[in-house]
Amino acid sequence: MSLQSEKVVMAENTDGNPARKQQSAEGGDDEGPGRRARGGGLSEAQAVVLERCIRALKEAKMDSQTLAALLLITRLCPASDLDKNTLRRIFEAVGFNLPARLLVTAFRQSDTGLSPHDVLSLATALLAALSADSEMVLHPQLLTSVPILLGLVSSGPMMAQNLLSADFSKPQSSSARNKAGAGRRHRSADGAEKKASKAEEESDLDEAMAGDIYQVLIAVSVFPKGVDHLLRRGAVYALCQAVEHNQTLCREKGLPLLATLLSGQFKDRVWSKHGDELITLLLRLTDEFCKASNEAKLELCTQIVQFLPPTGVAVEGELVKVVSCLWEALRPMVQSKLTPNQLGPVLVLCAALLDVYGWKLVGPPKFCCLLVNRACVEIRMALEEPLEGSLSAELQQTLAGCYRIMEAAIEEACRLNFSLVYGAPKVTIPALSEAQQKQILRVLQEAFAALMFYLGQVDTSCYGDPFVFATFRCLCCWLSNETSCLKEEVASLLPFLINYSRSHLLKESSGDDLSDWLANLSISEERESWAGRQPLRFLIPAVCHLTAEDRPRRVLLALDTPALLMDFLTQSWVALKRTDGAWARDTSMETVCAAFLNLIVLEPERVREDPCFKSLEAFLSEALPTLMFKPRLVVLAANFCTLGLVVGKVELASSGSLEPCQRRFFTTALRFLRGALDGSGKPGPVKVSANWAKSWDEAAELWRVSVQALGSRVSEQPSVIALIRGEGWLKRTLAMLDQCSALPDPKTEEVLEATLCSITETCPTCKEEVVEVLRNQRGALINMAKLKKAAGVE
Repeated sequence: MSLQSEKVVMAENTDGNPARKQQSAEGGDDEGPGRRARGGGLSEAQAVVLERCIRALKEAKMDSQTLAALLLITRLCPASDLDKNTLRRIFEAVGFNLPARLLVTAFRQSDTGLSPHDVLSLATALLAALSADSEMVLHPQLLTSVPILLGLVSSGPMMAQNLLSADFSKPQSSSARNKAGAGRRHRSADGAEKKASKAEEESDLDEAMAGDIYQVLIAVSVFPKGVDHLLRRGAVYALCQAVEHNQTLCREKGLPLLATLLSGQFKDRVWSKHGDELITLLLRLTDEFCKASNEAKLELCTQIVQFLPPTGVAVEGELVKVVSCLWEALRPMVQSKLTPNQLGPVLVLCAALLDVYGWKLVGPPKFCCLLVNRACVEIRMALEEPLEGSLSAELQQTLAGCYRIMEAAIEEACRLNFSLVYGAPKVTIPALSEAQQKQILRVLQEAFAALMFYLGQVDTSCYGDPFVFATFRCLCCWLSNETSCLKEEVASLLPFLINYSRSHLLKESSGDDLSDWLANLSISEERESWAGRQPLRFLIPAVCHLTAEDRPRRVLLALDTPALLMDFLTQSWVALKRTDGAWARDTSMETVCAAFLNLIVLEPERVREDPCFKSLEAFLSEALPTLMFKPRLVVLAANFCTLGLVVGKVELASSGSLEPCQRRFFTTALRFLRGALDGSGKPGPVKVSANWAKSWDEAAELWRVSVQALGSRVSEQPSVIALIRGEGWLKRTLAMLDQCSALPDPKTEEVLEATLCSITETCPTCKEEVVEVLRNQRGALINMAKLKKAAGVE
């Protein structure tokens, strides 16, 4: 058989479309009764030919013999009729490196008896068939072809001679881009264009070849390892170039593939490396969106969302232009009468834009109110009725966008410092009238009532549902800032909120589906790996507020919330220590300490009875020494110090001595508190030490509470005095006050004086030391009248 006479496009048989019917060697139809299972849906005659061809492939000595056998297979045995096992046998007979070798052969224009185009067509078709098998798609020989395939979709066959040496993983210069785009085919009615050179006519891929190439790239992108390989080989740059040069199937296949690469955990990485190319692409898509008809805009909303930058990317220059243009196009859409199905993608895009740039470019106050109102109405329509089945995926996506709009409204309300309680704004916002404030607060309250109604119907079997988590998270955003309205509903929902959080905390592995769903949301979400602590992390601020109120606190205690908080604190501490020395601040742990502090102060009897608080004391004695010299975690250390001193005070027996863990904690706490103030400098006011200075605004009150608790422990547990003297806390504190003229603020001075009074009144030896220093009549001690009185110094 003459290879030169054959023109083969295997994509006809491998792209998933039915291939034309083949006649068997005996003249029988391949649909006839002679078909058998071997080889998929082949007749017996076809199976015989197939076996001969596979044998010929194994015995082939030259590529021309291999190609001849392959061509015969494609003529008589369409790939769509072959099962995976048969396809694998063919590729094993051919050799997995043949498709890649054919690509190189086409570029070098070696003599195979086929034109370079036909060799490319055959190579890409073979790769497409190979990628159809999920177990073979990440085969090394297939992955080695990825850079060349990306070059083809980016620049077309005309640039084939440069593909072997090109590096598509790095952005190219403008001159290189122009050269890459120079080969694009320019079509016009002018007859002269039809007589362009053959190279120009072949600058675009034909649709079948492009389809095969994209089939391979898409199959690779299904796997995380495959996505990483595509990113390292410059897929983002190549696909952006394909769109810029309007290459074949770049819109139908290229943009969806690019959206996949931009989703989930890879988005930050891609934008940090290819920001310029993606902004250029986004400008193009935004321009098309703004110029499109109203009906087309509705279809393009979902596409635009996929290409917006992640939160954290600086919105300046061209990106500000993008956001401004999109809001200008969206305002009439939000204001118009749209069906729920039409409105959904519009609200999701609005939510994504709020994530990117906040409320700055949204529009006038009236439109902002309308946007929040429409989101709240959608939520109420979907969630106020009893559940009669699961919500559709499209509706869940819409509601997730509405949740983000609500959260953004709450965040803005807190930033502008007006109360979330309807009818009681604290200040008048210059851009928002009091009536508009009340309107937003009212619709938010109604929408959150709908959320609570929905969550109240959720069964434990649905705890793994990602939409339930999205609803839970949105409600927690409200509760973190407002617990004074809907009190009855909140108290009634607390069992669900606590049990839901506990379920995830105790089953870390249950979040795989949640992690995948959150990573691929159309709106910005945390793209870190899912951890069971996440639900409780969102609920903790509300729990802290609620522990200060009588009825909710009783409900929380009945649900054994202290044990839940202790589990969270322990897990978070273990996770913090695993951060390879980064020691990033975790405000959730600080908030847990505040919740514990409320419980200790308001429920002392529970503290004495609940073994959880004994475990807390032991945990703090182990954790505080680790935080001693970590300036970034001063606030957490101050929380641990305060909590340990207060919980110990409640649990102590007045005549009891210090246990080893208590002694270790006290020793560390005294050193930690002593390090906050620096009196070693020149005469003048006491300075806050370098380690504490950046966090003093947050840590000062904790330091004062700790010192105050220390004074209480002295009067109730005299054995603490030995540690205070042994660690030199008293001596150094008196020396500092003797040398410096004043403390950082009156509150700090007042608390420190009260503690010194307790020590003086409890310990005669300490009193002598205090008297000796007071007689000098120097420094900040001069103004401490109460201390002078306690020491008997006039």
